[in-house]
Amino acid sequence: MDPRFDSAPDRQHTASLKYDARQAVFGRDDVIPLWVADMDFAVPDAVQRALTQRAAHPVFGYTVFPASLNDALMHWLATRHHWHIAGGSILFCPGVVPSLHACIMGLTQPGEGVIVQPPVYAPFLTAAEICRRKPLLNPLKLEAGRYTFDLEDLERCAHDGGRMLILCSPHNPVGRVWQREELQGLLAVCEQHDITVVSDEIHADLIYPGYRHVPLATMNDKVKIVTAVAPSKTFNIPGLGLSALVVHEAADRKAITQAFDTLHVSASNPFSIAAFEAAYREGAPWLDDLMEYLSGTRDMVRDYLHQRLRQIRMIEPEGTYLLWLDCRAMGLSDKQLKDFFVQKAGVGLSPGAMFGIEGSGYMRMNIGAPRSVILQALQNISAALRV
Repeated sequence: MDPRFDSAPDRQHTASLKYDARQAVFGRDDVIPLWVADMDFAVPDAVQRALTQRAAHPVFGYTVFPASLNDALMHWLATRHHWHIAGGSILFCPGVVPSLHACIMGLTQPGEGVIVQPPVYAPFLTAAEICRRKPLLNPLKLEAGRYTFDLEDLERCAHDGGRMLILCSPHNPVGRVWQREELQGLLAVCEQHDITVVSDEIHADLIYPGYRHVPLATMNDKVKIVTAVAPSKTFNIPGLGLSALVVHEAADRKAITQAFDTLHVSASNPFSIAAFEAAYREGAPWLDDLMEYLSGTRDMVRDYLHQRLRQIRMIEPEGTYLLWLDCRAMGLSDKQLKDFFVQKAGVGLSPGAMFGIEGSGYMRMNIGAPRSVILQALQNISAALRV
């Protein structure tokens, strides 16, 4: 038991997407919301303290990125992931999804191919088309209950004009933490075909015991690799929006910056900066406790499904607080599946089909909530299946 995670603040009527948009998303406002990827846990004390201190100053003018912000990120990557970067390689950005778009616009040309690996976070699937590039799908393979890369198909994508690969590492929604050997195989194809890789590593800190995240950029200096990082998922501050790109080549940093400049978009919010720095400087103990708690919740869900809900199978997650649930044995269409969880069980999950057609028959569950809430959701689902 941990009081920081076994209870949660009431988020209703705080303009929370997760709670206050339930009526718009699910057609009812009383579902247990286990969908959008933020957690219900209070942020680390250091983050709240930093925000309170900044709010005590009565002026909120235009803000620059202090050198201490770079230092905090560099120290975190070095101590947490054994990745040593130069401060000049960092670009601060207004979120990871805008960063993906800026990378596509800055580092590829209109009509060139951008490769994604479904089932995958939905904005990956639309980014290429929005940026007037050619989307190329390189679906993951599901083998013995575990997703892997399909490198033979990746070769096909390269021959079809793929110039960039957007990698999700760790992977949302399937929960894979890619191992060094797998990444080496991926990079070999990219090196052979001169494919730039944009590696979204926003979930890199959310790793379960027995696994380790390997920053892609530490593995190969011949492939152009741009890495997206952020404290938003790790420390539950996605509403503050600040992220960073690690870009080693000056020309690439200039091209990506110019893409942002077309909209004159700024990420320099004084509160985002305060939270970002405090999280990376002081949040490690909180994160360690969080992962211990989430590990217990993951195990509880697995055991409950095995013992009482055999129609639903959990793909074992190695990272993230998102569970990929195989519901195909229920024999329902995707629309029927969504209706079952919402209307019969009163549980709001993310439909697997939103992550690509490869997600058909699956649902994504966010377990970043008190264990009692997750247990109630499971009991609701069990009761609905018995009706």
